[in-house]
Amino acid sequence: MVLARRINALPAAVYRAWTEPALLTRWFAPLPYTTPHAELDVRPGGSSLVVMRGPDGVDMPNRGVYLEVVPNQRLVFTDAFSSAWEPSAKPFMIVTLTFEAEADGMTRYTARVMHWTAEDCAAHEAMGFHQGWGICADQLEAVAAAL
Repeated sequence: MVLARRINALPAAVYRAWTEPALLTRWFAPLPYTTPHAELDVRPGGSSLVVMRGPDGVDMPNRGVYLEVVPNQRLVFTDAFSSAWEPSAKPFMIVTLTFEAEADGMTRYTARVMHWTAEDCAAHEAMGFHQGWGICADQLEAVAAAL
């Protein structure tokens, strides 16, 4: 699945919003969900823990590992590993984010999500991938544009 947007901020600002925990917690979950906690070791092989909280107060921890990090240009991460290359119980996706500078000072932001199975892809679609990631992209833009 793919979500592509033009974001009114420079690639460096969009990248910062993805890689600095204090910024990520401001936009990562589609409202009314929130992100009360984020730990990010942004380097190839580095672990991440991002906790989303539902409106019912239930926390949903999301662990993963960065596979590729190109500052201000590209991030690739997966939940196939929980930390330090420890396999997760149920891998779900690999995410590739690109931040491409456009001539007018905006960023072409693309999120490509690949799933381990067709069933996982269908489940993510049914969860509201496009709507949820679209809301998050709007929230991301608001944070990045203010940097």
